[in-house]
Amino acid sequence: MALSQHTADPDLIRAARDGDRSAVDVLVRRHDPWVRQVAYATIGNRAAVDDIAQNVWTNVWQRLETLSDPQGWRGWLYKLTRNAALDSGRRLARDKRLTLALPEMATESDEQAANPAQHLAATEENQRMLKAIHGLPALYREPFVLRHLRDCSYAEIAETLDLPVATVETRLVRARRLLREALADN
Repeated sequence: MALSQHTADPDLIRAARDGDRSAVDVLVRRHDPWVRQVAYATIGNRAAVDDIAQNVWTNVWQRLETLSDPQGWRGWLYKLTRNAALDSGRRLARDKRLTLALPEMATESDEQAANPAQHLAATEENQRMLKAIHGLPALYREPFVLRHLRDCSYAEIAETLDLPVATVETRLVRARRLLREALADN
């Protein structure tokens, strides 16, 4: 079977189940950006995304036989990705609690050196915003991150999270309200 980017996912899945490694390669190339978006939206940690994606694709290869219906590929992949991201988030939180925080070795850019007070204020504001975003329940954080940090459309978010567009809109409205409240309290 000659596989290409135009081969339908169910056909690729069947070929992969039959041991065709090139079918898995096409699936990875096709869906890896989406997997990375889901991972980032779930835990909000850019540094962990590569490891999560690697774990997801390893799990896909090992568990592809458990996918009973190739038409359900996207939902199955979403669950694998979200679970891998949540596991990674728990590991990161545990590791953070177990290790001492070391001061980061910061390197100053010319812009930072020219106006350190302005740079510090911007950094503090960004940290405050990221902390507020991270404090959102996952239900609201995932669509918010996909929309505002990954610039996904409502339709893309709906597809990624397997939700109706109206639900995405509602969750984004609530996420923004919760963020406004959290930032107003600080």
